[in-house]
Amino acid sequence: MKGFIVTIALLCLMGCAGKDASKGLLGKDKMQVVLWDLIQADAFTEQFIKRDTSKNPVLENVQLQNKIFAIHKVSKEEFYKSYDYYVSKTELMSAMLDSMTIQAERNRSKMLEKQHSAPTTADSASVNARIKYHKQGRSY
Repeated sequence: MKGFIVTIALLCLMGCAGKDASKGLLGKDKMQVVLWDLIQADAFTEQFIKRDTSKNPVLENVQLQNKIFAIHKVSKEEFYKSYDYYVSKTELMSAMLDSMTIQAERNRSKMLEKQHSAPTTADSASVNARIKYHKQGRSY
């Protein structure tokens, strides 16, 4: 009987992973991931979708948000209830935003490193061919 109770307790705990079981809120880590994706969707809407006059940016953004909620298996209501909670707890929200900022900087640095890495052999050959072409007094 004790084994059965322990099994039920473990299943309940696993079922609540990513949520604060006592309050029905998203846990800090899950909230951070969902919030980051929503911020990225807003940025995409601002930078790209609004430039396309054939699209309705508000509608497109709502569709992106719904996809994000589906990917993370979170309802809109759960997210906004959790969001309101974290906004009211400024220390928690500040720590979450700081963590997201640090992660974004790491991602940006990695991207810049890849862009500025040494040219490949094919790139070097192309550059050398162009130099040789220009030395011969030719232009494109």
